[in-house]
Amino acid sequence: MTKSYAGRDASTGSIDDLHGDVAVDEVELAEELLGAADATASDDVAAYALRLGDDALILAQQLGWWISRAPELEEDVALGNIALDLLGHARSLLHYAGTASGRTEDGLAYWRDEPEFRSAWLFEQPNGDFAHTIARQLFAALYFEALYSRLRDSADETLTAIAAKAVKEVAYHVDHAEQWMLRLALGTDESRRRITVAIADLWPYLDELFRDDELIERLDAAPEGAIAARPSALREPVMDAVAGILSACELDAPTVPFAAGGGREGRHSSYLGYLLAEMQVLARKHPGASW
Repeated sequence: MTKSYAGRDASTGSIDDLHGDVAVDEVELAEELLGAADATASDDVAAYALRLGDDALILAQQLGWWISRAPELEEDVALGNIALDLLGHARSLLHYAGTASGRTEDGLAYWRDEPEFRSAWLFEQPNGDFAHTIARQLFAALYFEALYSRLRDSADETLTAIAAKAVKEVAYHVDHAEQWMLRLALGTDESRRRITVAIADLWPYLDELFRDDELIERLDAAPEGAIAARPSALREPVMDAVAGILSACELDAPTVPFAAGGGREGRHSSYLGYLLAEMQVLARKHPGASW
């Protein structure tokens, strides 16, 4: 990689191009995508990959907001890195989903409207205070860990490749969320109060993650073998892990009703529209732009 910067010449004191000149070797982003380059998803597999990609994309967008706003500098870096991991998962999944319709990952991210997204409600919930972000991150990371662990045995080679890499990264996400849960729950009275409220506020959105539907049934009965990680099979390992962490934090599980959900069918919470408006504004204002 080569770089050249124009600026003040040390011998003459003259100023070259004020904006400088930077030349870097081109990086083909497609080379970062996981799975076979020529793999094409069936309609059902594409629909499944779209769900998973949307979950990761929306959560990555949420976490990116904390950069420069986190309570300490180290968390700016940590949450930013987690967001980048999730964005990588989203890119691979959305790219694979797009092979069924000829759409790119950018097209799916920036040029779909709210009803076309398939993210679950948990990932759409606002950042709130830092405790709310950590509670959401705990639930999300434990879910992703169970999901990708199962997907490593998928009959679809591309989903297997994505899951094999993602599960290693998600292990760090789980550890990060667990350490913050302990720090907040066993810290000051105020930090404990906030994390208790956050757990109760986000608890209703867990149930949607574990609901089977007709798409899952079709993928489970595929001739080549089970393709999806059945959501209902993830409930026990995820909830057992949640219970273990809550016990270590000396917190009780909330007794609150579950939310209706509907994100898998394009029925979303009121928060998604605002998030998409912010995420998509640049691409829609300057369609086709590159830099």
